Amino acid sequence: MIGIVNYGAGNIFSLTAALHRVGIAYGMIDKVADFDLYDRIIIPGVGHAGAAMLKLQETGLVQHIIASGKPVLGICVGMQLLTAFSEEGSAELLNIVPLKTLHFEKRIGKKVPHMGWNSIVPKKDCPLFKGISENSYFYFVHSYFIEADEQYTSAFCTYDVVFSAALQKDNFYGVQFHPEKSGKPGEQILLNFSQL
Repeated sequence: MIGIVNYGAGNIFSLTAALHRVGIAYGMIDKVADFDLYDRIIIPGVGHAGAAMLKLQETGLVQHIIASGKPVLGICVGMQLLTAFSEEGSAELLNIVPLKTLHFEKRIGKKVPHMGWNSIVPKKDCPLFKGISENSYFYFVHSYFIEADEQYTSAFCTYDVVFSAALQKDNFYGVQFHPEKSGKPGEQILLNFSQL
């Protein structure tokens, strides 16, 4: 069963509605004692990465997440938390993936935030993208992006710059887009994660 880290920085309703639609059992992780009830973990997140990191630290769950060995999926800001550093608040993050989260401003000629539907280029070997066609579109809303990296990026996206639409390192996965708002392809991502 999937445990959702409920730390006050995520759009829980949209995510739980999507999990319910596809028949995935879930529960909330509010405290350390809840962690052992679940075999997969989702870290949702919207808003400010620095503030989200502080809220996550307040739960006391950080070390349990890092050391668990369970599949972990970060969504949007939840994925950014997996990186080492964010320009948003000049914040030190979980440093699971040694990449930086950067602001689009001054790096692109398009409007910020990057909001709406965009295609991605997934790597063939990432299990999150099993059964998803290469011309699938996903829904993005973000002003900060994770730099692209051949070692850790499991799907690329372009918005004037190429950035990480998804990450993978060991048992840690992340998606910058919102699978819960991305129709059937997004639901497939959640199903694939539930079957890891």
